[in-house]
Amino acid sequence: MSSQAPVVTRFAPSPTGHLHIGGARSALFCWAFAKAQPDGGGGGGGRFMVRIEDTDQARSSEESARGILEDLAWLGIEWDDGPMLEVSRLSEPGSASTSGDRPAVRVIGANARPVGPYFQAQRVPIYARFLNQLVDSGRAYPAFETNEELEAKRKAAVAAKQTYRYDRAAYQQFPTPAARRDRMKQADTHGEPYVIRFHAPSEEIVVRDQVLGDVRIAAGELDDFVIRKADGFPTYHFAVVVDDETMGVTHVMRAQEHLYNTPRHVALQKALGFRTPVYAHMPLIFNPDGSKMSKRDKAKAARKAVKDAMGKDPAITPRSLAMSVGADAKNLADFIAGENDSLDIAATLARHFNIPLPEVEIYDFRNSGYLPEAIVNFIALLGWNPGMKQSDGKDLEKFDLAFLARHFSIERIGRSNAKFDRAKLLSFNGDYLQQLSDDEFTRRFIAWCRDSQPATAAALERQFAANLPALIRMAKPRAKVLRDVLKVIEFALVPDDQLAFDSAAVQKSLRANNDEGLGILKRFAPVLESVEPFTPDALHTAMETFAARELPADPAGKSNLGKLAQPLRVAITGSGVSPPVHDSLACLGRARAIVRLHRCLEAAQAR
Repeated sequence: MSSQAPVVTRFAPSPTGHLHIGGARSALFCWAFAKAQPDGGGGGGGRFMVRIEDTDQARSSEESARGILEDLAWLGIEWDDGPMLEVSRLSEPGSASTSGDRPAVRVIGANARPVGPYFQAQRVPIYARFLNQLVDSGRAYPAFETNEELEAKRKAAVAAKQTYRYDRAAYQQFPTPAARRDRMKQADTHGEPYVIRFHAPSEEIVVRDQVLGDVRIAAGELDDFVIRKADGFPTYHFAVVVDDETMGVTHVMRAQEHLYNTPRHVALQKALGFRTPVYAHMPLIFNPDGSKMSKRDKAKAARKAVKDAMGKDPAITPRSLAMSVGADAKNLADFIAGENDSLDIAATLARHFNIPLPEVEIYDFRNSGYLPEAIVNFIALLGWNPGMKQSDGKDLEKFDLAFLARHFSIERIGRSNAKFDRAKLLSFNGDYLQQLSDDEFTRRFIAWCRDSQPATAAALERQFAANLPALIRMAKPRAKVLRDVLKVIEFALVPDDQLAFDSAAVQKSLRANNDEGLGILKRFAPVLESVEPFTPDALHTAMETFAARELPADPAGKSNLGKLAQPLRVAITGSGVSPPVHDSLACLGRARAIVRLHRCLEAAQAR
């Protein structure tokens, strides 16, 4: 390839579901490598392309394709070439509003090169041209065997203890390109289904990989694989080779699970007279227990929950459970037996048993309240490291997309598989949350809540209005993910007449020591009613003044403020754990706080 040609990387997902965390890592590395290229004369600088591989018509969907694009945009992994996507600027980190001279939306892919379409299903005529080229050159041929005939040949090979390989019967039946073309025309005229197979070469295939080194496939090991399916669409192997050539892809960076496919692609490139891109196969992502991180992890978690529940309660059977959750009894029974890994059933069971499923896809992490900055920082370290030290001598781990774009290189991609440490990611995310300003934390939470919990968001905005920022900020110190905010402020969402008081907390904080806490709470009630203004500072001052007057310090001089704060906390939140009491009181407001205090006194005295 020309030294003047710009580096072009690509991420080519199949739109069959949400974006997997491993796919996000692949996209990130492809993006970073393109952005790390120098922008010199002659067209320097790199371009990152997104191409949608939707030739599997049965499994692909437009909804999934858009979801993948939106997930990439949410992560900040924007493409130079690819489908156009409009993104609201309000969804961008740091965007509080739009100004009159700033568009409300931005368009990703608006300046794409004219090498599309970027959906493979729209590129079928391009594939047909190169398919015909291979047939005419004798490097491909039609095959008409049915699935039943092929299965019979496979069984015969197994019975003979041999490895099955296609026997090239169709190639021998139509020995010349002209005969093959005539047979294909005849089949097309009559609607007869057939596939097209590649006539694999007999020489050694060498894949030169920038991460793994040379990978050699011995002569004769490639079979005559299918390159066009009976439905007229190309297979993955053929489409990806044609697309990489015609769309100018210079570097193919993908997970090591694709390495087995690469010799086929190199063979096709040679047969078509195409150049071979630079390949770099990246390490896989595994769970800490050594299992491959996949969507099946959700099914395993849900299946375990069901079996645990059935072990504790014999009344729970697949049939009774199916009736409870409204699922097909056979599908549910098969799921429990491990005969299917339906994600829909897993999600249904998770809701029924109120258990969290492990996050595997970007959608999961978004829904849990992770920040995109934390996700991209964390996944950048899954198989790559910057090789730099902090001032304290420790390895540099915290960095942003701009840093990655400046310093990324293939040479620092490791060979060994990466371990997905969820505890470390949670810690990363917590650090990023605490680094946000209070205003930005509030904005991010509200945006997340509107997206993931719209009913809750509406209730918060309706009930708290001006107090909402204070309520959210109150939860910030306790938040590792944005969803944690809901746990912290849950007490404020419960109607006052429905607040339940934890019996253990009531016993410990109000009834212990001859009802000491109960007596303190009674004496403080009129003070609470008279605090003016009803603000955190004024409430804190009132509590300190009361404690100093009514609850003298111990001999060591330690304040007894806690003897007031803890009963008061139970009274207004129902629990012994909450944000600072004066903040919680202020967010509830005077009227609600007083109602809760008197309800707690009545409930405690009745026990």
